[in-house]
Amino acid sequence: MSNPRSTAQVAGHPIHPMLIPFPVVCFVLTFVADLAFWKTGTDFWASASLWLLGIGLIMAGLAAVAGVIDLLGDDQVRNLSDAWQHAGGNVIAVLIELYNWYSRFEHGTSAIVPTGLALSFIVVLILLFTGWKGWEMVYREHVGVSDEAHIH
Repeated sequence: MSNPRSTAQVAGHPIHPMLIPFPVVCFVLTFVADLAFWKTGTDFWASASLWLLGIGLIMAGLAAVAGVIDLLGDDQVRNLSDAWQHAGGNVIAVLIELYNWYSRFEHGTSAIVPTGLALSFIVVLILLFTGWKGWEMVYREHVGVSDEAHIH
């Protein structure tokens, strides 16, 4: 039987793994900017975290579209519990960050400490879990991995 395949792909390359680093980095850097704001009180860090959250949410939306296409496009992927844990955890993380962004947009810097900081930290923990599940799918289940030799 062939490996579970990524159905959202360009020239045989899965799109989802190309997109996921962007929201992950943005959300982790949001936590870092929140820590910097907490320690310094400098408005730059509050502004940076708001922008990082916004960009992270946009990129998470794009990654989610590719991920859903992969999840629904192959029975083998759909039957993996890791796939559902990965997807569910990421949905929770995005919903938390959506609230986190809206709260900061609506209430300004007062939304960062302690609530925004705590939410950012929780999302980093969730991303550690969902990242683990994502790599489990690639390394153990070979989702989106081609075993064919390609000669260039």
